[in-house]
Amino acid sequence: MANVTEQATPAAADGPDLEKVPVEEVLSTLAVKADQGLSSAEAQQRLSRYGPNAIVTKEKSLGEQILGYFTGSMAYVIEAAALVSALLGHWDDFVIIGSLLLFNAALEFWQDRKASNALAALKAGLAPEATVLRDGQWSTVQAATLVPGDMVKIRLGVIVPADLRLTAGDFASIDQAALTGESLPARKKVGDEAYSGSVVKQGEMEAVVIATGTNTFFGRTAKLVAGAGSVSHAQKAMFQISNFLIVVAVLLTLILVAVKVYHDIVIAKDWGLHDALGILQFVLVLMVASIPVAMPAVFSITMALGALALSKQQAIVSKLSAIEEMAGVDILCSDKTGTLTKNQLSLSEPMLFAASDPQDCILAAALASKLEDKDAIDTAVITALKDQTLLKSWTMTRFVPFDPVTKRTQASVTDASGKSFVVAKGAPQAIVDLARAPADVADKVKEAVDKLAAQGARALGVARSADDGASWSFLGILPMFDPPRDDSKETIDKAAEKGVRVMMITGDDTAIAIETARQLGMGTHIIPAAEAFPKDMDPDNVPPAIIDSIERANGFARVFPEHKYAIVKALQSRGHLVAMTGDGVNDAPALKQADCGTAVSGATDAARGAAALILTAPGLSVINGAIDEARRIFGRINSYLIYRIALTIDIMFVVVLSSIFLGFSPLTAIMIVVMSLLDDLPMMTIAYDNTPVSPRPVRWQLPQIFGLATVLGIFSVAESFGLLLFGVKVLSEPHLQDYFGLATHAQLQTMMFVQLVGGGQLLLFVTRTERWFFQRPLPAAPLFWAIVGTQLAAALMCGFGLLVPAIPWTLIGWVWLYLAIWLLILGAVRMIYDRFASYRTARHQKSVETVNQSLHAHLATPSPAAAANR
Repeated sequence: MANVTEQATPAAADGPDLEKVPVEEVLSTLAVKADQGLSSAEAQQRLSRYGPNAIVTKEKSLGEQILGYFTGSMAYVIEAAALVSALLGHWDDFVIIGSLLLFNAALEFWQDRKASNALAALKAGLAPEATVLRDGQWSTVQAATLVPGDMVKIRLGVIVPADLRLTAGDFASIDQAALTGESLPARKKVGDEAYSGSVVKQGEMEAVVIATGTNTFFGRTAKLVAGAGSVSHAQKAMFQISNFLIVVAVLLTLILVAVKVYHDIVIAKDWGLHDALGILQFVLVLMVASIPVAMPAVFSITMALGALALSKQQAIVSKLSAIEEMAGVDILCSDKTGTLTKNQLSLSEPMLFAASDPQDCILAAALASKLEDKDAIDTAVITALKDQTLLKSWTMTRFVPFDPVTKRTQASVTDASGKSFVVAKGAPQAIVDLARAPADVADKVKEAVDKLAAQGARALGVARSADDGASWSFLGILPMFDPPRDDSKETIDKAAEKGVRVMMITGDDTAIAIETARQLGMGTHIIPAAEAFPKDMDPDNVPPAIIDSIERANGFARVFPEHKYAIVKALQSRGHLVAMTGDGVNDAPALKQADCGTAVSGATDAARGAAALILTAPGLSVINGAIDEARRIFGRINSYLIYRIALTIDIMFVVVLSSIFLGFSPLTAIMIVVMSLLDDLPMMTIAYDNTPVSPRPVRWQLPQIFGLATVLGIFSVAESFGLLLFGVKVLSEPHLQDYFGLATHAQLQTMMFVQLVGGGQLLLFVTRTERWFFQRPLPAAPLFWAIVGTQLAAALMCGFGLLVPAIPWTLIGWVWLYLAIWLLILGAVRMIYDRFASYRTARHQKSVETVNQSLHAHLATPSPAAAANR
């Protein structure tokens, strides 16, 4: 992962806070005159001191990245197996093992390239050019060359090139939604701050640069993205299981080697290079069969097919492991604006004062608006006018845009007959003052505005003057709100049924967040971020008391990027799997840190780059489909893991036990290589299997996986070793040899080959479901026919003697009858084990609940001393 290089900041730790001190002090601290700007020489010196106005990254070389894909315990064993294959000249083994190793490395490389897109999108978001005042002259320069103290000019359509303090001009309307999550453009005046990466929607102002590069609000977000990221739980589980199987395989192999060497040196007293190479060859192929070489490929293919299924539901997966993570998610942190709501301001019924008709009040407000400015409030007002053709009968002769000082827009209009009006709309209190409304009217307006604010609605006052502004009539108040999406409540309710709690995380006002949460039934315990998080808190080390409040809250309002990141990290520290949705630059750090970061429809490139799941349809409704699909995939992988552990135990113990106690190898080297292929390659089709959807979040319960797999593995060893002992018995009884068609030790090895291939794959029918294997859901057609095809291939090999000694078809039939009986036995073992495990889990949960209830009762009961004090 790229590391973001720290830059020096002009405001030292003990210096003034350039975001808050008066503008005059800012200019003095930065040693710049507003009418002259910096000199070119001074700008060059500061550029050397502070660094470029860009996100500076240190990338790993391609060689370092590629080398990382071939390290790790599992990779080392596979590489060793490939090396020994080459040394022994077993090139078929070498090609098979090497191909799987390269395939896994290619998949990891592709996923890592996807992950690096977050920083690339953030860098692309910086303004490429800026208008700067240097040596008393305005000129256009590369934004990367800006330094603290530069005087710059921003205007309509410009991306703010650095963090600024506005020094001159009337006003500017700046859209910083992608940075702060605010649903409306912020109205800025002299003295206010403008954030790097935000977009100017209206106005023109001059400003001084106070921070550049990674020290800007935008840059701090990039640093959070660079440091964010969590290791997949699937990867952790896969590594632990692989290490377990490797350890088991190595220990049993060492025992096998020790026994063979002892036999050859001490007993047979015949030891040479040929014997050593023979043991090495056998150990090699046994390790290949036992170590889950194909496990990463099975994981990746299962995930990739899941990603394909999600793409049909309008969800694009950019990080495959996120699919598995979504299966265990129990908290979904969702942005509000545009995700839970429509991000479209709507007007509700006007509250009339001097106006006699609601549409008359809306018309006056519409006449004081300009649709071409694409202002969210103007658009909402004009859209609410039922007959918009009325606007064509009026001609606007003068328009005064919104001014942060007067807090209103104003227009002079004339109709076809020459009748003129002046109309104004803006902050209700400002319009009341303009109209010089009586005290009782002013009180009613204040009461109405307070009531609307408590309901999470914005208020817009409207006035009209018939005498060119000499006197005004306060027409009424237009309540405005961003309504919830039609599907949001249903989506949240369905998520709750699946055991997923939805928390609202928004940069919008607290009252608006509470009202939206109330309408959606999410709970109204919404905490302003400023009240929950100390200003200088380290987002990577949230205090326990704050984590407690985060867990109890239904959501947070007025949040900044570090707050969102801290919320996700804090919840993860308590064992929660967290999904995070967002659409802006401000969401990128939290999206990347989350177990499943989800960029919603219309998200910025930075958010898409940081996210693991990208929704192409509006809203959250596709999330529930993603959760279901993720839980199906989890079930498929879980089935494969239990199968693979049990199969490894079966193969290793049968080979080692028979070598020790019978002095006989039940399989030849070529049989083990072919069996490895026949057992693993068809398992790729488990990605298509029909799997029930868990009603609750699912996690990797490795003790349960190991427990069930070990029990099934032990019974599988009994199945295989029982058949082997029976074969040895048959070879000692001539009449049994004729009856079963088994006459030589070579045929006994072939019989064991049939049993291990058949029994191994039939074992999957037991591991894939918690019910009887013949009950629904039945295996998917690709999985079923892949197993059938594999069994036919094994039978044909044994019947016609391809690569193995031939055995009679009757013997193959007897083995299959034996396998069918054991399939029923293993199914019963699975059912009994699951009931026993469920009973133990229920008892444990009940004991925990009893302890908790006793503790609560103890805490609720006052001590005698406390009771006496009462």
